[in-house]
Amino acid sequence: MRGGTSRGPFFNEGDLPADIPTRDRVLLAAMGSPDRREIDGLGGAHPLTSKVGIVRLGREPGVDLDFLFAQVMVDKPVVDTTPNCGNMLAAVVPFALETGLLQARGDVSTFRVLTRNTGMQCDVTVQTPGGHITYEGNARIDGVPGLAAPITINFLDTAGSVCASLLPTGRVLDTLVVSDPAFGDLKVSVTCIDNGMPMVLMRAQDLGRSGYETVAELNADSELKSKIEALRLKCGELMGLGDVAAKTYPKMCLITPARDGGSIATRCFIPHVCHEAIGVLAAVTVATACVLRGTVTEGIARLPDGSPKTVSVEHPSGEFSVELEIDPQNPQNVLRAALLRTARLIMRGEVMVPEAVWKR
Repeated sequence: MRGGTSRGPFFNEGDLPADIPTRDRVLLAAMGSPDRREIDGLGGAHPLTSKVGIVRLGREPGVDLDFLFAQVMVDKPVVDTTPNCGNMLAAVVPFALETGLLQARGDVSTFRVLTRNTGMQCDVTVQTPGGHITYEGNARIDGVPGLAAPITINFLDTAGSVCASLLPTGRVLDTLVVSDPAFGDLKVSVTCIDNGMPMVLMRAQDLGRSGYETVAELNADSELKSKIEALRLKCGELMGLGDVAAKTYPKMCLITPARDGGSIATRCFIPHVCHEAIGVLAAVTVATACVLRGTVTEGIARLPDGSPKTVSVEHPSGEFSVELEIDPQNPQNVLRAALLRTARLIMRGEVMVPEAVWKR
């Protein structure tokens, strides 16, 4: 299924091995990883198309579905179920309706989904005219061609999804110094934040870049990537995440003033490849930094008055709008985040894995 700007196979949890090591070997085999082309499986040879959704009926009161997201590394035998993925989240309810786990609740259906990776809950609303999920509609999201039925995701509690809190260092701004023989000493101000996705935000100009470079230019910029990785390793420790060398988070994000009418422009790394758009929860987290006083976005982000605020996050292939509701008693507290996604069923069937991996 396509979920937002990501894609990958979805499984009913009951169809996978119960023990985690065998399950992960099955997922690696199904995706054809590790291999940079993922030629021997369903993977798309890119982090955005090497993702898996695992779904079951909810097991907590009030929760309709439990969703476990798995990021399958393309070139390493690693299945990471630590972070969330808001894009793949958009396809969870459609999958459940397609496979009979759930039944529609009228022409528009809302279900509560628990993301097991971090314990985050959200309400997902889909279009179900005549009691059937539809993918046809007039909604458009940048990074996906054409129009589709809208899927609304209302996040209920995203602060500190992986880290201990929204601002895991206890500060809105940190100034770091990193050293490396490749580039010498580098002093950079950053905001370490987690409102659904652990992220490190930094001004592109502080790293000698404009922030308007193309994805191809940034992926070919070995000096910049060395600087970003050195910062990522240091920030991981500061954010209480330990040694993040082998982890897919925190994501790293260059920010610069918007130039196409948005609130802020971004170039995100996930964490070593520049994202051709921006992840759902990354966009929520960037937007949150924009509305907090004193972050690295101050003086860069352009925001509307009042609350809720719609923050338009520009990215290499368009923009992503996030609606944030601010606590009037505490402007540093974000009460709610909502956004629009689309999804589509691409195919259904069986994927084969070698008997040596899982003999059924």
